[in-house]
This record gives sequence, structure tokens and C-alpha cells, in this order.
Amino acid sequence: MNENMRSFLYQLLFSLPATLLAISIHESAHALVSYLCGDKQVKADGRISLNPFHHLDLVGTLCLIFFHFGWAKPVVVNTSGYRHKRLDFILVALAGPLSNFLLAVLSAFLECLVYYKMTPGIPKAILFQLLMCLTIIDIGLGVFNLIPIPPLDGSNVLFSLLPRSVSQKVRQYRRYSPFLLVILLVAFSYIGGGLLSTVNTSIYNSLIGLFSGLFQASALPAAV
Repeated sequence: MNENMRSFLYQLLFSLPATLLAISIHESAHALVSYLCGDKQVKADGRISLNPFHHLDLVGTLCLIFFHFGWAKPVVVNTSGYRHKRLDFILVALAGPLSNFLLAVLSAFLECLVYYKMTPGIPKAILFQLLMCLTIIDIGLGVFNLIPIPPLDGSNVLFSLLPRSVSQKVRQYRRYSPFLLVILLVAFSYIGGGLLSTVNTSIYNSLIGLFSGLFQASALPAAV
């Protein structure tokens, strides 16, 4: 086995479980908030679930694994039961990215906990690498989905904030969203990929810096 194949399998070993968990949390959060807002259909559809096979989109999952930004199968919501349709729809749209950011905070904390407190060895190395992948992928999934271009979550927030007449006109073009997404991915690959990576890296470094500082401070001797 050559070095490139070994490196690919090593990356896949850690990226795949982290990606499946990040996607499951993201889509389940959408479904759960929609259910709490009055949408009973999402539960019947099986979307309030941590089973990743209920949420996977093949292309989006592969993008997450290899490029650290991507998407899952959208949760189809029924807004007829919402009491405050516009506000509730915004909360449902934000629930996915927010859940990823919260999971990123937790995994970054655990990553630092493992690094500073766990005994060196193979279990530590494996757990540390898995948590690092989870943190990076959750940040990437959260940031990417906030971009206000259909069918990403940011577009649902933007459309809900626009005046109703403008929103209805814009939504007519949602059928072109797959093409927009392809264009977006190409643009990020050749133009904006550096910007997106910079944002993701900055968030990651900020979290790790915060928790590293806490663990290092806790290890200092008490002042006399």
C-alpha cells in the first residue's frame, strides 16, 4: 500500500464517524425544533433521529469528509402548525448550524481534555484525532450552511426576513438551487475556498486556544 492510499484511509477512519455524527446532529436539530414549533410530520418522517442513514446526502457527505464543508438531505417541514410562522421558521433554520457550533465547542473542550489530562498512548492518539476531526467538521458544516444561498440554511433565514412580496418572488427561483450550489462549490474551490478555510481555522484556533488556556491555567501552582 502506497503512502497516498495509507493517508487517505487514515483520514477516512476519523473523518467518516465524525461526519456522520455532525450530520445527524444538524438535521435532528432542524427536525426537533420544527416538532416543538408544532410540526408533527417530521417525527412521522423519522427525522428526529441520530441514525445517520435518515439524513445522508451522498455528495454533501463526501464534500464534508474531504473538503470540510457540505450538506445533508434537507428536512421537509410543515409550517401549518407553527404559531409564529416567520419566527418559528427562522428558529428551525438556525437550529442546524447552532447545534453544530455547540457540538464543536463540546468536542474542542474534550479534545483539550484528552490532550492535557489523558495518559500518552495509542488510545489517547486515536481519541484526540477523532475529536479534532469532529470539531473541524462541525465548524465547517455550521459555517457553510449559514451562507444565504439556496438550499443552505442561511437562505431560509434571509428569505424569512425579507418582505413577503420580495420573498415570494425570490423563492420562485429555488428550483435552480442545485445549480447554484454547484456554482458555489466551484467558486469556493477556485476563489473563496481560502476565505472559508480561514474562517473555519480561526474559529477552531479560538476554541482550542480558549480551552488550552483554561487547562494550562488549572495546572499552574497556586499563588502564595
